[in-house]
Amino acid sequence: MADSSAPSDRIHAFNPAAEELRSVFQSITASSCPHQYNFHMHTRCSDGQLSPGQLMEQAIELQLQGLAITDHHTVRGYEEACSWLENWRWRHPSSWSSQRRRRLPQLWTGIEITSQLLDSKVHILGYGFSPGAAPIQPYLKGNSPTGSLAAAERVIRAIQAAGGIAVLAHPARYRRSAYDLVTAAAALAIDGVETYYAYDYPAEWRPTPGKTEAIEALATTHRLLRTCGTDSHGLTLTRRV
Repeated sequence: MADSSAPSDRIHAFNPAAEELRSVFQSITASSCPHQYNFHMHTRCSDGQLSPGQLMEQAIELQLQGLAITDHHTVRGYEEACSWLENWRWRHPSSWSSQRRRRLPQLWTGIEITSQLLDSKVHILGYGFSPGAAPIQPYLKGNSPTGSLAAAERVIRAIQAAGGIAVLAHPARYRRSAYDLVTAAAALAIDGVETYYAYDYPAEWRPTPGKTEAIEALATTHRLLRTCGTDSHGLTLTRRV
């Protein structure tokens, strides 16, 4: 049964891209990643090994429907990927025609921000926000925020005020329990939780049994969106390293 005390007052700046993404998140299941959607990946613009162009090449080869680049504290990888994608379209004008009923992957804005929640360091993912919006600017400096800027509540509000969706990343990876952290994040009106994640980093990606079901239950209890991602830092998008 859903928690009747779960916050219903999440306030966002209106953003059509985020509204479209919200609908996608509502359809995510354990089998969505990594061959349909992938919402957690890193490039050389933070601590990944792929250039934004190489990442997009793999996304096209995998025929992903949608993705987000979530570099730490920067959207430079997203911006470079957008430029690369536009150039690709010019070089391949007939490769993805409507007659073939195939589409290029949809690329949304993304970021991963180091935050403090229950005196623990956590990561909060932001999606679908407007990168030029004033509220998100303090978190695009390339470094972890400090002081009050790092408070989870402030990070969540900044993402939402920029028109985006705030999601607690890999909730079973921290020192505090996933139950405590998801419950606390929900009380702060976070939008979602990264539900499908490979905590044991298998060679072939799949959500970790046991932990996945526990996070699914928490997402249901607090009426949170569910997301998925490989958290790729290496040379392939279908695994973490």
